Amino acid sequence: MEVPIYQVDAFTEEPFAGNPAAVCILEGPADEGWMQNVGREMNLSETAFLYRQDNGFNLRWFTPTVEVELCGHATLASAHVLWTEGYLPPAEEGRFHTKSGLLTAERKNDWLELDFPATAPKEAETPPGLLEALGVAEAGYVGKTRFDYLVEAAREEVVRSIEPDIGRLRELDVRGVMVTARTASGEHDFVSRFFAPGAGIDEDPVTGSAHCALGPYWGAKLGREEMVAYQASPRGGVVRVTLAGDRVKLGGKAVTVLRGKLAA
Repeated sequence: MEVPIYQVDAFTEEPFAGNPAAVCILEGPADEGWMQNVGREMNLSETAFLYRQDNGFNLRWFTPTVEVELCGHATLASAHVLWTEGYLPPAEEGRFHTKSGLLTAERKNDWLELDFPATAPKEAETPPGLLEALGVAEAGYVGKTRFDYLVEAAREEVVRSIEPDIGRLRELDVRGVMVTARTASGEHDFVSRFFAPGAGIDEDPVTGSAHCALGPYWGAKLGREEMVAYQASPRGGVVRVTLAGDRVKLGGKAVTVLRGKLAA
């Protein structure tokens, strides 16, 4: 069996930046163990698996260690592959049936826009050791979504300079931890980083699903419905965020860096 596979850098227009994802195009459902093995083999934060289903595509995402319920950058990468490799006509909407419901994607000139569910955080008690594990002296806010903790730091420089204790973060009963701050410049509205040892990823370069929480959080604080975010990992990436009721529109660019076939 040979399976077409692509590697795409998402939330960037430059190769070797943004967040890399593998995208596998299947003829039908695949064994979960095999998909997990492929995710481990690719060793990227996520590998996406798609096949045609019900006026769209079934879509699942695997890290090297677990299947996840929601992933933005691998969905952006999947939509990019469908359009650029001829699996979907350029003017047709991408429709994805996932464990988080129906997700859609459309082209906005040279940007791609995803329609995702909002996952606004609720204020939460700071779990013991969280701030110490991050090396953050104090937090302006600590909240929790169904997936992650969200921590607001005092300044952008704090977010950019964090060197977390991943072992201690792994002890938390969540997928990961978002750390965020308002930016000092006008180029972006807020910055963030995302550490997800609970999903086998020490630091995720650019996290679409995290912005489903960061968007509502900063939208309420800034009184804005449209924002531009920067995820300040070493690879870095830009996410356009638009609030739409209980949904969040995530805009980004993507570039293919590898085309091949899985032989196993």
